[in-house]
Amino acid sequence: MRRAIYPGSFDPVTNGHLDIIARGCKLFDEIIIAILINPEKKPFFTVEERRGILGQVLPQIDSGSCRLLVDSFEGLLVQYALAREAHAIVRGIRAISDYEYELQMALMNRRLEPTIETVFMMPAEAFTYVSSRLVKEVFLLGGELEGLVPAIVQERMKQKVAAK
Repeated sequence: MRRAIYPGSFDPVTNGHLDIIARGCKLFDEIIIAILINPEKKPFFTVEERRGILGQVLPQIDSGSCRLLVDSFEGLLVQYALAREAHAIVRGIRAISDYEYELQMALMNRRLEPTIETVFMMPAEAFTYVSSRLVKEVFLLGGELEGLVPAIVQERMKQKVAAK
């Protein structure tokens, strides 16, 4: 079985993330969507909320026979990947600026653990500009998120802001 880790903040999960997951399912038997716990960042959604949202949107992906799991981790990604017996790390690349950063990370991960490969994947053209950071910014400034995130994500963002 070919297992991959797709790490990220997923705060919030976007249609670009889901596109990468669907594309990854063509290459791997199992993908673990691994939410990075970063205590230095102030997330919009808690890790538990992100897990719940992912649990709701992942069944909408045509994953074929690919198994999708949601988990969270902190610390070094390659250590987590080794513990989960993963063969690869999947990373989405939207632009040249992403590539430069991701290349550095991939080379460092290879240095730390040469048995784990990094696979760069490009999302569909419609999602090349979509990032969680931009989605939050547009939302908080009153913009429309249709087509950028699953409907449940926009609804949960509205609920979260209304509850404050």
